[in-house]
Amino acid sequence: MPNPQGSFIWYELMTPDANAAARFYGDVVGWTIAARPDPNAPAGRDYRMIGRSDGGSAGGVLALSPAMTAGGARPAWVGYHFVPDVDAAVRAIEADGGRVLMRMTIPVGDIAMVTDPMGAPLYVMRPVPPPGKAEATSDVFHASAAQHIRWNELQSPDVARAKSFYGKHFGFRFPSAMSMGPLGEYSFIDHDAGALGGVMPLAPEGGTPGWRFYFGVPSVTAAERAIVAGGGRIERGMHQVPGGEWVVMARDPQGAPFGVVGVKGE
Repeated sequence: MPNPQGSFIWYELMTPDANAAARFYGDVVGWTIAARPDPNAPAGRDYRMIGRSDGGSAGGVLALSPAMTAGGARPAWVGYHFVPDVDAAVRAIEADGGRVLMRMTIPVGDIAMVTDPMGAPLYVMRPVPPPGKAEATSDVFHASAAQHIRWNELQSPDVARAKSFYGKHFGFRFPSAMSMGPLGEYSFIDHDAGALGGVMPLAPEGGTPGWRFYFGVPSVTAAERAIVAGGGRIERGMHQVPGGEWVVMARDPQGAPFGVVGVKGE
């Protein structure tokens, strides 16, 4: 069966330096990012696949051209959500206060880049299955495996509206929350059969609404060292989260926010 509506089915790093990203995430997460653009990418686009050690894919890298940067594109990770009808999803999102940033149909699927009503960017996509694999599903998100995206975290200036929006359009549920003291509440996201991530208020000092994705690593200690050695910036150092695992929040050398999660390790 296909992934349920609203599932994260792909992740994309937008960066001005794909080669630097390949080196950095190779050292931090263990991914292999192609050294050259995918020959099947749309004309004029430098797009590369992110490979896992098990032979699967963790997503893709879109190299930002000077024209894209001049148009307002910034380094970021953006997630793709499965929808059965992109046109219908776009109409509903616009009616609910979101904006359409880009719309295209390419051989791998029908895609639109939109924002939620608070400005956080995301994609909606109806993928075309690989030849002979009509029932293929995405495994880029996995709640416990290394080199997969393991947690999806939204920072929003209006948590109540964000919960309403993602619940309405993607079927997210918010079964529980925990207090973060003066920072507000952290609401957990469930989708389909399990936990998907969380949503929290935008930091008091400001910032940009958006998603931060946490990548599974076998040792958070080693990943933190690699982040620093590779020129990344630690935003919040290694700390333990409910459930007993450890996380680090960081930005890569080009400024895209991300996190790592796993056992403490050595």
